[in-house]
Amino acid sequence: MESELRGFNTKPSKTPQPDPTHDVATFRDDRPLLTFASNVLELEKKCAAYVRNDVYGAMGRGELPLMEKLQLGIAFVTLLPLRIILVMTFLVVYYLICRICTLFSVPNLGEGQEDYAHLGGWRRTVILRSGRFLSKTLLFLVGFYRINETHNGSKNSQENSKTAGTLQPDEPEQRPGAIRSVANIPLVGLISKCLGCVYVQRESKSLDFKGVSGVVTDRVRKAHQDEHAPKILLFPEGTTTNGDYLISFKTGAFLARAPVVPVILKYPYQRFSPAWESVTGVRHVVFLLCQFVNHMEVTWLPVYYPSQLDKDDPKLYANNVRRLMASEGNLILSDIGLAEKRIYLATLNETNQRDGFTFLI
Repeated sequence: MESELRGFNTKPSKTPQPDPTHDVATFRDDRPLLTFASNVLELEKKCAAYVRNDVYGAMGRGELPLMEKLQLGIAFVTLLPLRIILVMTFLVVYYLICRICTLFSVPNLGEGQEDYAHLGGWRRTVILRSGRFLSKTLLFLVGFYRINETHNGSKNSQENSKTAGTLQPDEPEQRPGAIRSVANIPLVGLISKCLGCVYVQRESKSLDFKGVSGVVTDRVRKAHQDEHAPKILLFPEGTTTNGDYLISFKTGAFLARAPVVPVILKYPYQRFSPAWESVTGVRHVVFLLCQFVNHMEVTWLPVYYPSQLDKDDPKLYANNVRRLMASEGNLILSDIGLAEKRIYLATLNETNQRDGFTFLI
């Protein structure tokens, strides 16, 4: 969360000129639709997708009821340290597994990326199978005891897919290259090089953006064409929301023109929402680990096969998938993005500093 505020200046600045080496779409994605507002309530209406609605409130600093304070205090001295020890133990175990599997192996070095996604044979098998097992175990340890998973093949989903792009009867079946998700995972794989993560430097204005897009496109194409190549998991919004909205999609996963599998993640809650928003990283992890039970719902939609119009226009492809996911997940569409989120977080930060708080902990 701190990285999303880094380099953001709340003072008015000159309108940046587009770099001729970047396309217009890439440049416009970084420009805010809103101007800076000092009134938090007014800004919350415009940035509703980033507003926390749980008991802990904005930045996790809301006034808690007495019973909630007691539960939080008890969990802080009992459940929190136990979970931290167990989680760290499993992470160390997985690190050692990955360390052994990458001995005497040279990582991929290209387009500013470094990873071991090219590993095959027993190394890849061990990394993936142990990773799946340990990931499920880690989720269980932090309170996700049961994850409700459904495969949605409803008539509504099929009709929406037909209006934009779908598999034609005489078209050979294609393997999806990307799995897309709209909600927020509280824990991500820390062994990113072995999992083949693609790194993005948000603040960079260099040609690295084009390089990252190229890496994603290449991997999606490989996954689409080669059944032995690993799929790539992408978060199309490029940031996190409160889980009730679906903001603008980036076009990275759609440039390859390959089919995608839309996946919707939701986190039902009663006290603390696992969706990572205005709460800082450390505070979010603490509150999450202090909550005895956390809930997650996973909805798999049918494979979306792009039409020719989708293939010719990645932005249209992204918007069609986005509308389908919003319809199936009962989500509200919003056209704001990361730039508006930075404005909202900067406003919260400024307001709480005036009230005697600091944003970073």
